[in-house]
This record gives sequence, structure tokens and C-alpha cells, in this order.
Amino acid sequence: MPLHCAQRPLRQVTPGGRMTAVTLLDLAPVLPVVVIDDVSRAVPLARALVAGGLPAIEVTLRTHAALTAIRAVAEEVPEAVVGAGTVLRPAQAEAAVQAGARFLVSPGWTERLLDAMRASGVPFLPGVSTASEVLALLERGVREMKFFPAEAAGGAPYLKSLAGPLPTARFCPTGGIGPGAARAYLALPNVGCVGGTWMAPPEAVRSGDWGRVAELAREAAQLRRPGAVAC
Repeated sequence: MPLHCAQRPLRQVTPGGRMTAVTLLDLAPVLPVVVIDDVSRAVPLARALVAGGLPAIEVTLRTHAALTAIRAVAEEVPEAVVGAGTVLRPAQAEAAVQAGARFLVSPGWTERLLDAMRASGVPFLPGVSTASEVLALLERGVREMKFFPAEAAGGAPYLKSLAGPLPTARFCPTGGIGPGAARAYLALPNVGCVGGTWMAPPEAVRSGDWGRVAELAREAAQLRRPGAVAC
């Protein structure tokens, strides 16, 4: 069974104009997790995040507007790598990819959901919170995962303790993480990026303060660790 990161790498243009293959965890140090209620906010929000240096954007499937928002960003902001989060059912994985999602994220996983995400043809991050769940995914050839809910499940100390016995697993911790805690996670060898919501404060999104969003994204992008690993 092929390793997950080798199945469908994402493509990114380097500063020199070359196209390179990277994994989702290596696109940026922070993966913005956004909830969109108003589709008209989706495109300017995505443009602000990309302008700040965060190209990957997770749109959670928690609202009726989510799939339409994903489609709008995919069509109108080609420089963004838009994906779907809170994927709970196989049908959602299929619908998200049809809408233009380029990756999938789930808070946990079942055999059916894992099969559907694998069959989707796009990178995916199944959620884990225990060592046994990590082992089960490694047995299935999945190396990149979402650690959720990160802060409640043990935080950076917990992930640090997994790095020794499970060195091939890499994580995107998400859940309760702010810019301060993000640094501790990103200092770990088994963390590629962190997921967070602080770059898109609800009041800034409601008021259309895209300058503030871009600035917060720019600050988050500076959290990048040197020497990120790509498949």
C-alpha cells in the first residue's frame, strides 16, 4: 500500500517559478480553519489569507454555505489551495471534491470514512487523539494526520511523547491553538503545520476588514520552521 503522502502530492510554485510537489503539511506553517456563513465573504477572505502567505484554507462543512464557498474559492482564487474540513461521512467527501476541494480533513475516522477519503483522489488528514489511532493509520499506509482536539487531548507535550516511538507519523494539530501555543507545536519534529482560526476573527470577517485578516495571516506565516520536510 503506498504511503499517503506519496498518493497525491500538492503542487506549489517556488519563488523561482518552478513547480514542486509538497505535502499538505508543508504548504505553510498554519492552516486557517474557517467557518463561512455568507458565501459573499468566501472569496475576499481567501484572497486576504493568500496575500498574507497562507495558501491552504480549510472550509469546515458546518454551514449550508460551505460547499458553495469552496466552489467559489476554487473557481475565483486559483492561487489558494482550498479544502473541506469537518468531513464526517463518505458522501461529504465526494461532494466536497466535486465542489473543488483539493484536500479533506476529518476530526476522526472510521473504516468507511477512511476508504472514502482515500478514494477521493485528494490528500486527506484523518483525525486522531490516541497512540492506538495513530498506529491503526500507520498500518493502513497513512502518515499524515490531524491531531484533534489538540489542546484538550494533551497538547504539544503529548505529541512530543509520540515522536520517539512513532517517528514516521506527522501531524497537523488543531483545536484550541492560538499564535502563542502554535510556536511550541511547530518546534516539534513530527509537526508539519498547525490548524487555527485566529487569522480570521469573526468580527473582521463580518465587517470585511480584509486588511486585518491579511496582517494576521502574514504574522502566522512567519511562524514557519526552517528545513520543512517534503515527500
